[in-house]
Amino acid sequence: MLFNPQTFISLLKSHCHSISTTSAASSTFFNLQQWRNITKVRLKWVKNKTIDHIIDKETDLKAAMLLKDAIKRSPTSFITARTVSDWQKLLGLTVPVLRFLRRYPTLFHEFPHSRYPNLPCFKLTDFAVILDQQEHLIYENDELGIVERLCKLLMMTKSKGAPLQSIYPLKWDLGLPDNFEKLIVLKYPNHFRVLKGSNGLPFLSLVEWREEFAVSALEKSGEKRIELGNDYREFKKGQTALAFAMSFPKGYGYQKKVKAWMEEFQKLPYVSPYEDSSRLDPMSELMEKRIVGLLHEFLSLTIHKKTKRNYLRSLREELNLPHRFTRIFTRYPGIFYLSLKCKTTTVTLKEGYRKGRLLNPHPLVRIRDKFYHVMRTGLLHRGKGVDFLSPHDCLLDNAGDGNGEESEDYENMEGEEHEMEGECWEEETSSLEEESDE
Repeated sequence: MLFNPQTFISLLKSHCHSISTTSAASSTFFNLQQWRNITKVRLKWVKNKTIDHIIDKETDLKAAMLLKDAIKRSPTSFITARTVSDWQKLLGLTVPVLRFLRRYPTLFHEFPHSRYPNLPCFKLTDFAVILDQQEHLIYENDELGIVERLCKLLMMTKSKGAPLQSIYPLKWDLGLPDNFEKLIVLKYPNHFRVLKGSNGLPFLSLVEWREEFAVSALEKSGEKRIELGNDYREFKKGQTALAFAMSFPKGYGYQKKVKAWMEEFQKLPYVSPYEDSSRLDPMSELMEKRIVGLLHEFLSLTIHKKTKRNYLRSLREELNLPHRFTRIFTRYPGIFYLSLKCKTTTVTLKEGYRKGRLLNPHPLVRIRDKFYHVMRTGLLHRGKGVDFLSPHDCLLDNAGDGNGEESEDYENMEGEEHEMEGECWEEETSSLEEESDE
């Protein structure tokens, strides 16, 4: 009998759809699948120098761009050292803000206050202004993408909404403009509305469900594999459940218990983060896989495929996450990486990176790389860094895409990373799991 590709694709799509769709007809199937005898393997936390280096770099970059936005918002178009004196913790810096501003003269121009000569003031350099204009243009061109990311975030919550104070810290991660509540929320009244929450604070709510957005990144990647016909062999074996991409540290993937756990976990039905999970047993393996899927989708929405744990903690109840959701990151090191760099806890989606490079970078990543190039020039040639730059250096066409000078540093670190990873073994409980996420 001849193999008909179109028939196979239609059968495979219907099979995958039956796994990921919740309905009355499939409820019995899910109830039976909630409990499985999955091997309980606890894995030791492994330091990843490559991702830690990226987080270290982007901490300074984010702080610089937040200061840039603060200067833009100022009615005087500058900020004083007194104004930012207590912003160090807010910006996530390990050095005083004044010292940080002086470190990057290519972005921030220092001058004395007109009335108080001993008070340092800072305004944006011409290079910073040019880059800011390009960033603004990217936000304008990505307006529909911003709406989609914001809708998808709200669609994953129980009440289809979230406090604005919990969304503000995510502006950088989700690629939202500084004043998104005015530029986006008010412009799309059919998508969003701001209500008064139970605590009296503003609450961003979804106006109506957007079925066109209710497709996760994992489901999209599964559809691509189906269209390419790459799952035919798995289809014949009845193993076409959506599988998470996993990249284990060296030594993990060859351990029998880890391999058995990974295969059993992948065979569990995939529960979309956009489906109602209230009927799932909170202690079941199926609920755990649903949580993994939700965190995977959340990180997939971010521009750099990572965010801080504290930002997730502020949305824990809305996202229906368990009290100690951090253990999910340490239990699935093939999917997530938990970093302790820069005196904070950052979680990264590992499939978003390859050899220190962000895959398929968003245009915002390119302009942020250009900001970092200008910052680094000022740091390396302090006192004369501006003279080493030309307007050509600020053109977006030359913005890094993760494949430039920085990437060479990451590749040189790969050997050190794997060398450390070889020391990792199972049955070790990370102290991170014991910390409450309340």
